[in-house]
Amino acid sequence: MSSVTTPIKSAASRRAALADPGYQAFVILRTGFTVAPILFGLDKFANLLVDWPTYLAPWINDIVPGSAQAAMYAVGVIEIVAGLAVALAPRFGGWLVAGWLAGIIVNLLTIPGHYDIALRDFGLLLSAVALARLAQRYHGKQPSH
Repeated sequence: MSSVTTPIKSAASRRAALADPGYQAFVILRTGFTVAPILFGLDKFANLLVDWPTYLAPWINDIVPGSAQAAMYAVGVIEIVAGLAVALAPRFGGWLVAGWLAGIIVNLLTIPGHYDIALRDFGLLLSAVALARLAQRYHGKQPSH
């Protein structure tokens, strides 16, 4: 008898989880912060979206070895790893992405004319912190009601 009712309870539990706005926010943020860093990280190797080296502050370019493009290759690898961290361990990955975005903001604030992008990235940083906090509650378990 319990084998008959278990799938029904399981389906009802999944529907309840998906109806929870907090859980929905967690899934949306986790998906976004998995996909975006991986795609942008991959694009650091192709420069299809933008010419990424122009977003590296000159003072950072002066202290990193190699060219600005070589630095962007390293940035791309870090972003891919950050996206995978969000996918696999969002409680950690959310904080990793937030810290990475803080570094990007510092970089952008030192390039005249990039303040609007720094402001956008501050909003993304806040979203990454929200993801990390929501992951504390929702990752690895069904939301409770």
